[in-house]
Amino acid sequence: MTSIQSIYEVKGSARLECMMRSVEASLKKLRTTYIDLFYVHWWDWDTTIEEVMDGLHNLVVQGKVLYLGVSDTPAWIVAKAKQYAKDHGKTPFVVYQGEWNIMQRSFERDIIPMARDFGMAPAPWGVLAGGKLRTDAEEQARLQSGEEGRKTWGDWKRNDAQVKVSRALEKVAGEVVAIAYVMQKTTHVFPIIGGRKVEQLQQNLEALDITLSAEQIKFLESQVEFDIGFPMTMIGDGSNVFIGYKMAGAFQKIPHSKALGAPEL
Repeated sequence: MTSIQSIYEVKGSARLECMMRSVEASLKKLRTTYIDLFYVHWWDWDTTIEEVMDGLHNLVVQGKVLYLGVSDTPAWIVAKAKQYAKDHGKTPFVVYQGEWNIMQRSFERDIIPMARDFGMAPAPWGVLAGGKLRTDAEEQARLQSGEEGRKTWGDWKRNDAQVKVSRALEKVAGEVVAIAYVMQKTTHVFPIIGGRKVEQLQQNLEALDITLSAEQIKFLESQVEFDIGFPMTMIGDGSNVFIGYKMAGAFQKIPHSKALGAPEL
């Protein structure tokens, strides 16, 4: 049995005591002896990196947890935690979960480069912007049926920017392209998808059969303004030679590993 369990209780603490109680409660509820992937759901600013990583490592050694993940946490903290684990022979994080979609790309500033460097798998949530990346026809159908949509982050209806991006996605190949987009931006991406109906799951799985061209990705990204910020705006992400180095000689860059894309039949 697979479970993704977060480290948090009523007080939202990642202290060792709360961590142990959380795991024991989860094992009892799930009626299993171990958890496949155990997440720090969000960072506890009052608990040290050392205590968190030592506690997590003990759970792995005890056989109660197989792999560790971290969610919604600044890249610099995750980097320090990974380095601490490496230096002290502790179990490291192997998965990073965070918000990422065609409209919200801040994930690409520090999280993606960090995950690439440490060999972590990104597991983005919100890849369909809470279900708001949908076609005009689907929205009209919901209005007529009264089904509406998710209201976790406010009104279920789309704003103008979401409508614009939805139409761009539909122009390429439909809303499922939003899932294919994040899967092809970097390697080993495992998007977290949600739905209330079997047909929604089936539609989401169609993303596995889509391979976007560089031109299509560029078109989609042109629909929403995104500033990756300094210093990347100056030196880039390492995939190309920084202009400052070109004055010193000739360089040939080795490109980043690319996502596999849809299988060729």
